[in-house]
Amino acid sequence: MSATAVRQDTRPRSLPAGHVLRCAADRVRVELLQYVRRSDALVFTFLFPVLLFSIFASAFSAVPPLIEMGGEAVTQPESYLPAMLAAGVFLSGVQNLGVEIAVERNDGTLQRLAATPLPVLSYFLGKVGQLLVTSLVQAGLLLLVAMTVFGMELPTEPERWLTLAWVFLAGLVCFAVLGVAVAQLPRTVASASAVIIPIALVLQFISGIYVPFVVLPDWLQTIANLLPLAWVGHGMRAALLPDIARHLEVGGVWDLQTAAIALGAWALVGTVVAAATFRWIKRS
Repeated sequence: MSATAVRQDTRPRSLPAGHVLRCAADRVRVELLQYVRRSDALVFTFLFPVLLFSIFASAFSAVPPLIEMGGEAVTQPESYLPAMLAAGVFLSGVQNLGVEIAVERNDGTLQRLAATPLPVLSYFLGKVGQLLVTSLVQAGLLLLVAMTVFGMELPTEPERWLTLAWVFLAGLVCFAVLGVAVAQLPRTVASASAVIIPIALVLQFISGIYVPFVVLPDWLQTIANLLPLAWVGHGMRAALLPDIARHLEVGGVWDLQTAAIALGAWALVGTVVAAATFRWIKRS
C-alpha cells in the first residue's frame, strides 16, 4: 500500500483545531532543533546576511553618501541594512525552506511522514513557525549589529516600526509559500541546492539587494518591480531610511500601497502553485 493510501486510510477527514495546533507546536520544536544542527543552514541562511552586512558596511564606510539633502544623508552602509533584512527573510523562506522540503521529499522523509497521523497542516505550520522564529532572531541580530558595531541610528517613529513589521510578515508569508512552490523543481537530493540557490542568487542581484536599486538600469528595475523581493526591499527602506531616500526610488515616492498589493498577489500565486504541485512522494 502506498504512503498516500495509508495517509488517507488512517487520518480522519477533519481534526480538532487544538490537535492540529499541538502537533504544529511539536513540529516547530523539531524543525528548530534540526535547523540549529545543520551547520550549512546556520552559515548560509541565518548568519549570511549578518556577515554580508558587516562586510559591506565596513567596505563602503568611506564612500560618499548615495544622496544628501537638507542636512540629511543616506550612506551606502545604511542602505545595506534594509537590503540585508529583506535578503534574510528571502533566504530563509525561498532558499532554505525550498531546499529543506525538496530534500525531505526526495530522501523519503515526506513519504514516511505521510504514513503517520501527523496532520498535513501541522507539517506546514511547523515549517512556518521555524521560519518565523529564525527570521525574527536574525532580524534582531542585524539591527543590533547595525546599532552597536556601526553606530547606525534606527527610526524612533512608531509608524516606521509598524511599516517594518507588516512588510516583514508579508514578506515572510510570501516567501514561505514560494519556497514550497520552488521545492517541487529539484528531482534529487543532490540537485536541491544546485537548482534553488542560483535562482535565489539571481533574484537578489536584480532586486537591489547586493547592488543599490538606484544604480540598476531602468529595464532591470522594471523587471525587478514585477517580483516580490524588490518590494520587500522597498518597504524595508521606507521603514528604516530617512525620507530623502525616497528620491532614489522609482517615481521618487514610497509606494507602500503597491508593495502590499504585490506581496499579496505573489502570496496568492505561490499558494495556488504550491497547492497544485506539492507531492509527498518524489516524482519518478
